Amino acid sequence: MVKGFVWLTLAYGLSQFYRACLAVFAPVLDAEINLGADQISTALGLWFLAFAAMQIPVGWLLDHKSPRVTAAVLLSLGGGGGAIIFGLAQSAWSIYAAMILIGIGCSPVLMTSLYIFARLAPRERFGTLVGLVLGLGSLGNVAASAPLSFALATIGWRGSMFVLAAATAVVAIAILRFVADPPRLVRDQTAPKAGLGDLMRIAPLYPILLIAMVSYAPGAGLRGSWIGGYLSEVYGLDAGQIGNATIYMAFAMIVGSLAFGPIDRVIKSRKVIIAGSGIATLGSLVLLWMGAGTWPVAATVLLFMSVGFFTASYPQIMNQGRTLLPENLMGRGVTMINLFSIGGVGLFQIVTARLFARTQLATDVVVAPYGTVFVTFAVALAIGLVVYILNRR
Repeated sequence: MVKGFVWLTLAYGLSQFYRACLAVFAPVLDAEINLGADQISTALGLWFLAFAAMQIPVGWLLDHKSPRVTAAVLLSLGGGGGAIIFGLAQSAWSIYAAMILIGIGCSPVLMTSLYIFARLAPRERFGTLVGLVLGLGSLGNVAASAPLSFALATIGWRGSMFVLAAATAVVAIAILRFVADPPRLVRDQTAPKAGLGDLMRIAPLYPILLIAMVSYAPGAGLRGSWIGGYLSEVYGLDAGQIGNATIYMAFAMIVGSLAFGPIDRVIKSRKVIIAGSGIATLGSLVLLWMGAGTWPVAATVLLFMSVGFFTASYPQIMNQGRTLLPENLMGRGVTMINLFSIGGVGLFQIVTARLFARTQLATDVVVAPYGTVFVTFAVALAIGLVVYILNRR
C-alpha cells in the first residue's frame, strides 16, 4: 500500500506538472510557433475540459473495474502519447490536441487515490490523506516553475516534453505493478442498479458541486496560464524571473493543500472552512483587479500566492461531498465532484481567453485584458459563495 501510495502521488505530480507547464513555456511558444496568451489559456482550458469529460467514465470504471489498470492504461496512452505530440507540435492546433490527450491521460490518477481512501480509510482520516496526496503531488507544480525554466534553457521545450513522455510511461508501469485494488463490492443482484440518476437525486450535493466549480478555477487558471503572460507583458519579467514567481505560487498551493487536509480537526464546520477560504480568495482577486499593473512586483506575486493558498480547499470540499455518498456510488460520486471542480477550470479558461482577446482588441492598454481575467474569476466566485453560504442544506 505504501509503494502504491508513492507511485499514485508521483502520477498526480505529473498531472500537476502538465497543467502548470504552459505558464513557463508561454514566451518560447509565442516566439517559435506564434502561440499567444489567449491560445495558451485555450490550450489549458482544453486540458481541463478533456479531464472533466473523462470523470463520468472514470467513475464507472472505478466502481466496476480495476482502478489500478484504469489509471495505468490511460496515463501511459494519453499522458505519454500527448507529451510526444506536444514535443513534435508545429502549430496551435497541435498543442490543443496534445493537451486534450494529456488531460485524458491524467483524468483517473487523483480519483484512483480518492476512491481507494474512500473505500479503505477511516472517515476522520480521509481529508488528511487527500491533503497529503494533493500537497506532495503538487511538487509537480513546483517542478513546472524554476526547474522547468532550467530545463527549457538546457534541452529546450521539445526535449523537455520527450523526457516527460518517458517519465510518464515509467510511472504508469509502476502503478500497474505496485498499486493494489480494494476488494470488490458484493452487490445484491436482486436490488435495482444504482446509476447516475440516483447520484443526481442527492439534492444537498448541488451547492457543493457549484462551489467546487468556482473555487479551484482562479488558482489553477492563474497559475496554469495567466501569471506568465501577466508578469511578462505588464512587468517585463524574463523567463527566469517568471519561473521564480510561479514557484512561489506553487509552494503556496502545496502549503494550502497540506493545511486544508486536516484542518477540520480544528475547525469542526467544513462549511466555515470552505466559505472562509472562498472569501479570502475573492479578496485577493479583487485586489489584483483594482491594482492591476500598479502594485509592485513583490505585492503582485504575494497576491498570486494568496489565491493559490486559499483555492487549495479542495480536500474539504471533497470531504464534505463524500459524506453524502452511498458506498455503491462512491466512485461515480467523487468523480462527479471532481468533474465540476476540473470542468470549472476548463470552462473559465475558455471564457477568460475569449474575454481577454475581446478586451485586447478594444484597447491598447496592455494591463486591461488581464484586469478582465481577474474580475471574471472574482464575479464567478462571488456568485458561487452566495449560493453555497445561503443554502442551509
